[in-house]
Amino acid sequence: MEKARLRKLGLANLKWLHEHPVLKEQKELEISQALFNDPYWKQAKTVAITKPLDFEFNTHILLEKGWLEGKQMLMPIAGGERKLTFHSVTTETKFEKTAFGVAEPVDAPVVSAEKIDLLVVPGIVFTHEGFRIGFGGGFYDRFLQHYQGETCSLVFSEQIQENWQVESFDLSVKRLFIS
Repeated sequence: MEKARLRKLGLANLKWLHEHPVLKEQKELEISQALFNDPYWKQAKTVAITKPLDFEFNTHILLEKGWLEGKQMLMPIAGGERKLTFHSVTTETKFEKTAFGVAEPVDAPVVSAEKIDLLVVPGIVFTHEGFRIGFGGGFYDRFLQHYQGETCSLVFSEQIQENWQVESFDLSVKRLFIS
């Protein structure tokens, strides 16, 4: 199946799950607990996540836990040439919605990629091997080409699709947490 069609299917599955908030919240709790009990999380001092759209995994759970544990929490800003920069966020950080509806931090300090211990990579569709299809901008694919730290994704079982051809430029995340 082609990526554009899989992306549509993945978005439909995420929106279906969003319409079942009790199930979605239960899955988020299971996935979060698995992550919080994992060495990837326990050893990380600096964690990069995204601010979710309504139908995506609620990463606010990670923000709260990270701050409680004294971790530096980062969120991306998408810039020119389809590049991501990551910025330190606190409870005081203000956010502004982009033209794509994504909330990005405003006036938050940039943190170099080398300082990120754990990058939580978003996606719409995943294989069990950690290959992913995102929104199609290629921002994370470009970032992952040079990123050396640990990577994981928080995945609903509804996002798993094995029937697509991984391409030479596709990079997998190291670990999936699935419910």
